[in-house]
This record gives sequence, C-alpha cells and structure tokens, in this order.
Amino acid sequence: MAWSPQGGGQGPWGRGPAGPQPPDIEEILRRGQDRFKRMMPGRMGSAKGIALIAIAIAAIWLASGFYRVQPAEQGVVLLFGRWIQTTEPGLNWFFPSPIGAKMTPNVEQINRVEVGLRGADEIGRATSSTIRDVPAESLMLTGDQNIADLDFTVFWRIKDAGQFLFNIRNPESTVKAVAESAMREVIGQTTLEQALTGGRTPVEQKTRTLLQDILDIYGAGILISEVKLLKVDPPGAVIDSFNEVQRARQDKERKQNEAQAYENRVVPTARGEAEKIIQEATAYKEKLVREAEGQAQRFLAVYQSYKIAPEVTRQRLYLETMEEVMQGTEKVIIDSGAEGGTGVVPYLPLNELRKRATGGTNQ
Repeated sequence: MAWSPQGGGQGPWGRGPAGPQPPDIEEILRRGQDRFKRMMPGRMGSAKGIALIAIAIAAIWLASGFYRVQPAEQGVVLLFGRWIQTTEPGLNWFFPSPIGAKMTPNVEQINRVEVGLRGADEIGRATSSTIRDVPAESLMLTGDQNIADLDFTVFWRIKDAGQFLFNIRNPESTVKAVAESAMREVIGQTTLEQALTGGRTPVEQKTRTLLQDILDIYGAGILISEVKLLKVDPPGAVIDSFNEVQRARQDKERKQNEAQAYENRVVPTARGEAEKIIQEATAYKEKLVREAEGQAQRFLAVYQSYKIAPEVTRQRLYLETMEEVMQGTEKVIIDSGAEGGTGVVPYLPLNELRKRATGGTNQ
C-alpha cells in the first residue's frame, strides 16, 4: 500500500496536502477588518465613529489610573520612570501607563537582619540547633582592649517608601553593614565587663540611635525598631580561662563582702565597749578627784580648827578616830572600881540575843 502523495501534492486519501500547512495571514487580517467594520455604526470610515472609539479608549485609559493603597502600604508614584511623590492609604489617581506607574510596598512589615550568626528564630532568638556563628562579623574590640564575641539582630521596617525604593540599591545589605559598623563603634567605647553585665541595654540603645542617624543621613527611608543583643561572650578559644577568672573574681567579692559584714558587726561592738571603759574611767577619775579634794578641804578645815583650839581639836580627832575604829567591833566594858573587885560590869548580851532572834525567824 503506497503512502506517497498523489498528484497535486495531496495526501493518500485525496483530501488535502500531506502534513500541517502555515495559516493564511492575509485571510485572517481580512476577516478581522470585516468584523470590525460590521461593528462600527454607520459607514465604516466615518469620522464620528472614529472619534467615539478614541473617546472610549481614552476613558478606559484614564480610568486605569485609579489605584488603591492599603492601610499598611504607601503609594509611590512615577512619572516616566521618575519618582514624583509618595501617597497615603486610600483611593488615588495618577497618569496610567506608559506615562505613569504606581508601586505600593508594605511599610508595616517587620524585617530582620542577623549580624554575627545565621539561623535565629522568627523573633531573633539564637537556638543551638539552628545557629551558625560567623566570627568575621561577631568578633569586636572593646574599649579596654579585649575581644568580645557578639551576636545581635536588627529589626527594621520601611519609613518612607520612595526613599527606600530609589535611594538605596540593596536595603538588607545596607542595614547589615551599617549595623555592624555602629555596633563596633559602640563596643569600642564600652569595657568588656560592662558589655557582659549591666551594660547590655545601653549598648542596644546607643547602637539603635547611631544606626538610625546614619540611615537618615543616607536617606534610606528605613526605621530601626529594635536592636537586640543575643550573645555577649569572650572568644571561644579563651572562654574557659575567662570563666575561671570570673569565678575567682566572684569568690574575691564574696570574701570581701563577708569581711565587710564581720567588720560592720565587730567594730561597732568594740567601739561601744571602748566608749564604756572610757566613761567608767572618767567617772572613776572624777570620783577620786572629788574625794581627794574633799579630803584636802576637810584637812584644811581641821587644821584651822586645830590652830584655834589645839586641845579640843586633838580630843575630838581622837574620839572620832576611836569611833571609826571601834564602830564595828563587839565591846566589853570593864570598870576596875566596881564592887566585888572583879572589875566587870554586868551587861546584857544584846548581840547574842539579836543573833538568836534572827536565827529563829529564819527557821
């Protein structure tokens, strides 16, 4: 059975040429013109019909210039590719393409740039399972000539859509480079001890302020919402030794605090005891001085009396002295002239009676 084309280039069944044939362009154009002419009112070439078509096309073209800016967006209007103005949310109109163009970037979306690490979670926290350290970015020189290993995240959003789109070429790379430079400047004015302990918040605030100032100078149209320090450590090669130093420093501070507490407890007590002894010595001194002065005055008074009446004074001194000596002794009075020649005067044993009476009462 032969499949070769038969006379006139037709197929084996005689129904047309074998294989696909190109379409007839002229025939297609002619049919399109005929359909367009049938749609025109009146005669095909009338000026009125052409004007109506032009007006309709112009109206459709002008209507395409309306655009809506959502609440979280800003509208950027371009005239022949040049930025003209930035519009606020709502319904707006500007020349449609090709004269004008509109762009509506989201200005409320929070973007994140990581410096010193890769793979933090969505809120900027570094997790051990995903983090990858970048020493070229994280190692920084502190103000006291130490090296700190810092990882931080910068959160930013668009402040001015026009500046953001046309003043900087690569926003994320720009923010990252400026953030690293700002952090190095702030850390260069901060000691390692401050960065590791209570100085983290001031470092974040100073870096954010400096970063925002630089971006404003660039006209980047970017607002820095937060700079968050994720890690501040010594370099990994010396971190063990550094921790030992820190522990020794903490032990030193603990011992100093204990010694200070002991001093605060003992010194006031010792000062109180010393003050008490001083006061007792002062009182004893005053007592002795007053007694000595009294004795001296008494002696002078006796001396004056003695000069006036020596015998009387001598007798009085003798009696006073004997009274003082004999005051606390048991006395027995003997009279040699008593009857019986015994020389003993009967007396009542008052002392013995007093002792017996006192003993009976106690019993």
